[in-house]
Amino acid sequence: MGLCATIVLGGLAGWLASIIAGTNARMGAIANIVVGVIGAVVGGMVFNVLGGAGVTGFNLYSLLVSVVGASVVLFVAKKLFKL
Repeated sequence: MGLCATIVLGGLAGWLASIIAGTNARMGAIANIVVGVIGAVVGGMVFNVLGGAGVTGFNLYSLLVSVVGASVVLFVAKKLFKL
């Protein structure tokens, strides 16, 4: 997956995860992209442990993996930093 596709997928995943976590009003576009890209890595590891595939490209499955991972990242960040 190319750099532009990674940024777009990360931005979408971060934005959706911030809506789920209730932090959307406090996060900007850059924060959404960063959380989404980190979430894609975390989600890929979680799905691999559970026997599934990680991020496989620019598709809905990869978006789901990234949103799950980004939600985990935001949940942990909220607990650690009292966001």
